[in-house]
Amino acid sequence: RSSGKMGFAIATRARARGSEVTLIAGPTALPTPAGVTRIDVRSALDMQAAVARALGAELDAADALVMAAAVGDYRPTSTHDQKLKRTADALQLGLTPNPDILAAVGAARRGVRPVLVGFAVEAASDAQVLAYARAKLDSKRVDVVVANHAADAFGKDDNRVTLVTHDGAQALAPGPKSELADPILDFVAKKLEEQG
Repeated sequence: RSSGKMGFAIATRARARGSEVTLIAGPTALPTPAGVTRIDVRSALDMQAAVARALGAELDAADALVMAAAVGDYRPTSTHDQKLKRTADALQLGLTPNPDILAAVGAARRGVRPVLVGFAVEAASDAQVLAYARAKLDSKRVDVVVANHAADAFGKDDNRVTLVTHDGAQALAPGPKSELADPILDFVAKKLEEQG
């Protein structure tokens, strides 16, 4: 289960570096970083709507989108307003794919802004994690993918990540998520500087 700590660390550091930050957060007990605008969501559909509002119809309301959230790939096909009571019958649960929020933004982006940062959290070998991250670069049309292992990341204060771009992969030294946020933000700042 994702704790949200990486996203909150990035939001905290971005604000400390002078950025205006909107943090769209799934269910978590983490406190809102000082000076950050927080929008709480419960579902992938809620998050999709919040991201659309934050970026604006022309995707020009933000310079960058960092998608650190571990959004579920599927959701129940139907929901109920009340508890389903136990019966002697078996219950079948239907699942439907959630929208791929980052891929939709990447497909809609017409220029170089916003800078798009994706995350690839996988339970696989180092080589497979990097392969998944490289595939996400193209399929989601993002500028960088932060590759990491679920065992290293979920629920922990530290992480081990690799920044994957079309130019290669840069493994960062393992460390606190609060410190790993800065190299990710350095990449964003450099991209924005290159774009003028």
